[in-house]
Amino acid sequence: MQNNVHVIDHPLVQHKLSLMRNKEASTNSFRRLLNELSMLMAYEVTRDVPMQEVDIETPMEQARVKVIDGKKLVFVSILRAGTGILDGMLSVVPGARVGHIGLYRDPKTLTAVEYYFKMPEKMAERDVIVVDPMLATGNSAIAAVERLKELSPKSIKFVCLLTCPEGVRAMQQSHPDVPIYTAAIDRELNDHGYILPGLGDAGDRMFGTK
Repeated sequence: MQNNVHVIDHPLVQHKLSLMRNKEASTNSFRRLLNELSMLMAYEVTRDVPMQEVDIETPMEQARVKVIDGKKLVFVSILRAGTGILDGMLSVVPGARVGHIGLYRDPKTLTAVEYYFKMPEKMAERDVIVVDPMLATGNSAIAAVERLKELSPKSIKFVCLLTCPEGVRAMQQSHPDVPIYTAAIDRELNDHGYILPGLGDAGDRMFGTK
């Protein structure tokens, strides 16, 4: 099942995730931890980003050095909770372009309903990293990736804080070509589509809403 699932088990990532799981964590600390954790995950997710050589002047001499072309990278945030991961990743790659997909989960059917879609131009030239804190039922992630594939980007990766076997299975069945990057694969989904032990509703905890 997990041949294209990358669990980022760096001690700092795991430590911050553990602090976020605690129900006593305040909105402020949850938001701060999400930002820090996203920055750390960005290092792993962008490990194979293409580089190009440019000529610069160091204080000593002219040199040919490697840089990434941040403009060719697009972070796509699944609203609303994806915003927290987006902010952290933009701290590390400030030149990246940003797209947004608005999806909400129908409470009766748990299926994803789209209400907003805005992407940069020339997506066929760009590598896409989709961000959403939870890969639970997988419905929102599957719908988002399906929509993005219509624009034929060069590559798509999916990044989440938490997932579960059900979410991974659903995503891999629909999009086996899209690698998943996560900080943890939790035990299971409950009857309401929430991850256990999980950390609750990431959007509510980040924005202080119920």
